Amino acid sequence: MNKPAFQHARTGERGRSLDVETERLLAATQALMAANAHHVADGIEQLRLKAIVHELPDFLFVKDRESRFVFANAATAKSLGLERASAITGKTDFDLVPLERATKYFRIEQEIIATGKPRLDMEDVIPSATGGKPVYRLTSKLPLRNDRGEVIGLICISRDITERKRQEHLRRSQAELLEMIAKSEPLEMILEAVVLMVEDQLTDIKGSVLLLDPEGIHLSHGAAPNLPAAYSRLIDGVAIGPKVGSCGTAAWRGKPVFVNDTQTDPLWEDFCVLAAQFGLRSCWSTPIMTSQGNVLGTFALYSGTVREPTERELELVAMATHIAGIAIERKRAEDRIYFMAHHDDLTGLPNRAFLKENMAKILFKARRNGRKVTVAYVDLDNFKQVNDSRGHSAGDELLKELTARMVDSLRASDMVVRLGGDEFLLVIVHQSRHDTGITRRLRELQKAITQPVMIGEIEVAVTSSIGVAAFPADGETPDELIACADAAMYKAKEHGRNRLQYHIQRSDAAGVMPLSEQEELRKAIGAKQFFLEYQPQVDVASGRVVGLEALVRWRHPRHGMLPPGQFIPLAEESGLIIPLGLFVLNEACRQAKEWQEMGLPPVTVAVNVSARQFSDPALAVHVTEALEASGLGAQWLELELTESTLMHDVPRALHVMQALKALGVRLSIDDFGTGYSSLAALKTFPFDRLKMDRSFVEALPRDETTVAIASTVISLARLLRLAVVAEGVETDEQLEFLRQSQCHDAQGFYFSRPVGAAEIPRILTNAYDRLA
Repeated sequence: MNKPAFQHARTGERGRSLDVETERLLAATQALMAANAHHVADGIEQLRLKAIVHELPDFLFVKDRESRFVFANAATAKSLGLERASAITGKTDFDLVPLERATKYFRIEQEIIATGKPRLDMEDVIPSATGGKPVYRLTSKLPLRNDRGEVIGLICISRDITERKRQEHLRRSQAELLEMIAKSEPLEMILEAVVLMVEDQLTDIKGSVLLLDPEGIHLSHGAAPNLPAAYSRLIDGVAIGPKVGSCGTAAWRGKPVFVNDTQTDPLWEDFCVLAAQFGLRSCWSTPIMTSQGNVLGTFALYSGTVREPTERELELVAMATHIAGIAIERKRAEDRIYFMAHHDDLTGLPNRAFLKENMAKILFKARRNGRKVTVAYVDLDNFKQVNDSRGHSAGDELLKELTARMVDSLRASDMVVRLGGDEFLLVIVHQSRHDTGITRRLRELQKAITQPVMIGEIEVAVTSSIGVAAFPADGETPDELIACADAAMYKAKEHGRNRLQYHIQRSDAAGVMPLSEQEELRKAIGAKQFFLEYQPQVDVASGRVVGLEALVRWRHPRHGMLPPGQFIPLAEESGLIIPLGLFVLNEACRQAKEWQEMGLPPVTVAVNVSARQFSDPALAVHVTEALEASGLGAQWLELELTESTLMHDVPRALHVMQALKALGVRLSIDDFGTGYSSLAALKTFPFDRLKMDRSFVEALPRDETTVAIASTVISLARLLRLAVVAEGVETDEQLEFLRQSQCHDAQGFYFSRPVGAAEIPRILTNAYDRLA
């Protein structure tokens, strides 16, 4: 290809009439077209043939030797944005399409003209001008010759094969998905691939899979690769029901639910603000079913516009839900097989295989974090006599009941393993570097085992011998620890059974244990070693101090001042949180009233209520007594409750909160965003304020996901008439974001660290002076 010819092709001599050779080419083309029509020479027939050519959906055009259009049918012209086919005559691709594509076409065509060889079935990918999906075409270009066999141009036929390519891609994706299922790839990967497969076939559509829990109550996140992560997090764990958006309702009904407008449909009444926050206007959800008709989850498509699903979209959803159902059912079957292989049939406890698989991991993490691990070998005394005298069925019932007691006596993070027969192994991972309460917990477990069990009408009781070994003092490997605990258990039997025996290498093997931290804590409460500090809560808009959070501290005689994290878990575990909590409640009320009597502006004092305190039936009585003893008005006391405390027993929690509200105190939900983060909780319980956890605030405003979540939480709280206080504010940027988001209050080192009671008058006076 020479340069002058290339330049000539680009300019195309627009506006000028075609030269003689081009006119001959056009005539030859028309003659060729007429000859292809059975040599019909009649003018009417030629017009009819021309009309047929323009009706063709395929592109058909003729070019001269310099790649200028001589003739093009209507489909070709329309694709190039021209109203009339004749308007294309004399132009080149350089006049009509982007330079890169035009250059590619020109080089191919000049090669055909130069060599006289056709180029058949070329696949061409044409990007969408609007940013949508590309168009695929199958194009053939052939040399056009005159009567002397000379190449005078070329003729092109091009067909749109986009749908065929989509179908091919869809079949490949389906095959890949089935292969992933056959290879037992992780379920989350399979579900994400299902969603992406559907999204790839559609335009401006985002997909989501939610999984129904085994109890059939809550939907959890399965896959949503292109939905906003903040939205997925906020709906994760939503309870299904007859009016819970599209997915919650579809899972409840077991039938598809198509909502064309999330802002007006009554099914989205509780979630329309959330949907608007992320621009989700339509949501069509279909339940994923088992072959027996049970709901496994939902597959949903979201659109940013108000509309109904198309027939094609519904076909894709039907296919996707079928594949997702196969994957979920297979995963559940695999989980059942794994469970059966790693758990005891009778008790449901982990077995030796599970212990062998997980014990090494537990010790590795403990070694890395500097933690202790306690291993207790439990053998039921005289269990064989129960089997011999009452029969094996009675022995089985006894084992199941004692298993339940052992599990209830330990934390969820601990492990109970049935080694076989009447032997069990307990693995207790310490939550701190201290040996906090392990002996007490094991003795309580031993007492629980000793309690009689009713089997039929007969009362049966057994005792237990427990041998204890500790990592790393008694062993570094699972085998070493189990062997040491086993040996200690036999020592317990030798000393009369129904005993707790530590491995002989322990310094306290003689049974003389050091003063426990529990006893230290009990003495500290009586010795008044605890005191309160207060952290201001500030109105974001005005800068006025509106509240103070009371925070307990331990002035330890040996270790100095200890923060709550070092003694509250022990207080919870031992039950001492009740007297400690009463101290905090009474002292906070007394101090708040004293500030008021000093003439300082009254502010709300917030007191944390632990889970153990909340479960105390006398909580409302204690609050009443604290208010009466101090003389503080109930409106100036706020009780902070964590969401996890409330969700275990919702009816009881609601009853307790209503009793507290009847006293006139304020209630706030603490650490929102770290537990369930349930939207239902905000509607169900009578809160006055919502405390946004510091883990959100510290990421503001740089993290887009956190920004979206925080904005949504604030918007929802305002809609529900809840005040919002943000914890952990430390920077100007965080405060400015909260101000722009219309957050009510803020708390953190930006304003003040927690300070002693003596500092509060100065803080309150200065704050009000600045407003004067």
